[in-house]
Amino acid sequence: MTTPAEYPRELVQDVKLRDGSYIHIRPIRPEDAPRLQELYGRLSRDTAYHRFFTVMKRLPPDWAQVLATVDYRRRLALVAEHDGADGVEIIGVGRYEPTDEPDTVEVAFVVEDGWQGRGLGTILVREVLDSSAARGIRRFRAYVLSDNRRMLDLITRFGDVRERKTEQGVTELLFTRREERGR
Repeated sequence: MTTPAEYPRELVQDVKLRDGSYIHIRPIRPEDAPRLQELYGRLSRDTAYHRFFTVMKRLPPDWAQVLATVDYRRRLALVAEHDGADGVEIIGVGRYEPTDEPDTVEVAFVVEDGWQGRGLGTILVREVLDSSAARGIRRFRAYVLSDNRRMLDLITRFGDVRERKTEQGVTELLFTRREERGR
C-alpha cells in the first residue's frame, strides 16, 4: 500500500530507551492493522484489560483496521517498532481521537509487557502530546483504570490536570500539556 501524501514524515524517528536499545517511532498506516492484531496477541491479560477495559481472545480485524486508519490531523496514532524474531514488530502505540468537544482529544497508550519499564511509555506520551500541540490541540481526555498507577502517574508527569473524577473504577482526566523547560 502506498503512503498517503499527508503522511507526517516529520514524526518518524529512532529513539534510544533507558536500557540502551533503539526503537523506531512513526505514524501508523492502514496496512499496520494485522500487526496491531499481533501486538494484541502478545499482551498479557492485565495489559489488554488496562488498554481496552475488556479482554478479548483477539483484536477483531475490523477494530484493527479502524485503529490503523487515521487522518493524521484529527486522529493520529504513533507506533513503536522493533526488529523481532519474526521481523519488525509493533511493540507500543500512542494515539489521540477526536471527542465531542472540538478542542479536546482522547488519548490512549499501550506498551507490550516485555517493553514496559524502559521509558517507551514516557516517549509515546511525550510524542503524542507534542504532535497534537503542533496540530493546535490543547486539551486531552484520558480514561484510565483507577488501579493503573503507572499510567496515571505518567499523565500527571506530562500534563496539568484540570478535572479528575473516578466512577466505577475508571478515572477520567481532563488535562493540558505541561510546557517542558529546557526543550
